[in-house]
Amino acid sequence: MRRHSIDCAAIGLNGKMGATMGQTVKNDARLSGAERQYLQMGLRQPGGKLPLFDSQGQEISTQLIRTCVDKGLAEPWFANPLKPDWLVCRLTERGRSAL
Repeated sequence: MRRHSIDCAAIGLNGKMGATMGQTVKNDARLSGAERQYLQMGLRQPGGKLPLFDSQGQEISTQLIRTCVDKGLAEPWFANPLKPDWLVCRLTERGRSAL
């Protein structure tokens, strides 16, 4: 599988890539129910891939995904060349710890 770079500004992340080594992230240990449910779906996927759609086939809210990225619970993984506006993310270690 070919990986693509992510234009964070184009997807509204202002250059933020979540919590990676050496970055400080606002400490907000409490997860909303929606955040917890979304992140738990990544526990069952290879590489911690987070879904774009829920179990009923509805698109996951972009706002929810961006909130998880901003908190360092998820990080953008790769760009989807067929759907560049989709934010494909994976669970971070911080996200796993929060669950």
